[in-house]
Amino acid sequence: MGVQFGDLVEPRKISLDELKGRAVAFDGHNVIYQFLAIIRGQGGEQLMDAQGHVTSHLSGILYRNSNLMEAGVRVVYCFDGRPHEFKRQTLEARHEIRVQAKQKFEKAVEEGDHVAARRWGQQSVVATTNVIVDAKRLLGLMGIPVIQAPSEGEAQAAHMAIKGSVWASSSQDFDSILLGAPRLVRNLSISGRRKLPKKNVYIKVEPEMYEYQKLLVEVGLTREQLIDVGILIGTDYNPDGVKGIGPKTAIKLIKKHGSLEAVIPELPNAEFPHPINEIRELFLRPQVTDDYKLDWGKPDTAGILSYLCGEHNFNREKVLAAIDKMNKGFSSATKGTARLDKWFG
Repeated sequence: MGVQFGDLVEPRKISLDELKGRAVAFDGHNVIYQFLAIIRGQGGEQLMDAQGHVTSHLSGILYRNSNLMEAGVRVVYCFDGRPHEFKRQTLEARHEIRVQAKQKFEKAVEEGDHVAARRWGQQSVVATTNVIVDAKRLLGLMGIPVIQAPSEGEAQAAHMAIKGSVWASSSQDFDSILLGAPRLVRNLSISGRRKLPKKNVYIKVEPEMYEYQKLLVEVGLTREQLIDVGILIGTDYNPDGVKGIGPKTAIKLIKKHGSLEAVIPELPNAEFPHPINEIRELFLRPQVTDDYKLDWGKPDTAGILSYLCGEHNFNREKVLAAIDKMNKGFSSATKGTARLDKWFG
């Protein structure tokens, strides 16, 4: 899940109109997991085609991105490569959670408990290699650039934002801020209402933006110090953080002492699975690549129909409606109606 900074500063609500003509790089795996978790049948099961292949992610990619494209958003997807060895503990813990959730999901299905089935089903999703391959294939047919990161997709998206190749990075995690992205846009791949966990309460979900420099000013820290706050709270590289330390306490400690190393004497029970400076370096100098090209192509109508309707039993009329939205966005961009200066910031 990455570092959680949501309670530290208030984000700014942002409309799709503000993103018109601007390039936004998505953390691909993060988005795919959202689609797999959220897009489900009434019984809590994932959507599937006649052959039993999962299609929830394909549905999310098609319909959500077609809306963004129609609004003039220049969508880019960055996918994870090989995870750093420091992330092993986090990945193993997530795997165990999913295994247990899958068992509870199957039990809930047997008992006909649709509410529990949806809850446990959302926690049991796995983005298999086939799921990612399917996602990349559909994105390519839609004319959306796909970037393969050497390591973390979110780090690659942040790097591209820092370079000015894209205007912002988009993820539900806050790691983009620690990675130095000038802007982080959340809730862009989801919309409408979201049900609160274990409550029959729904909240409105709207796109929101965090600005890197503004956040640093508001919390009164440097980037290095903010990373130290993240390490105290817990990151993917030290998921447990320091017991009893939340965001506000972490900020107070770093402000008082200046660095995490200087805070350690006050925390005799603090333990870190890896050297602090090496964890910090993974945020300051992540493994990324400059070997990418951003070319937005015209949607391949025949290819999309063949893939989704021919291979995965999607409704032809609904797919055509989504393609129409994509084409409107593509035509608007190629006619120059979106200002070029907004594309890159």
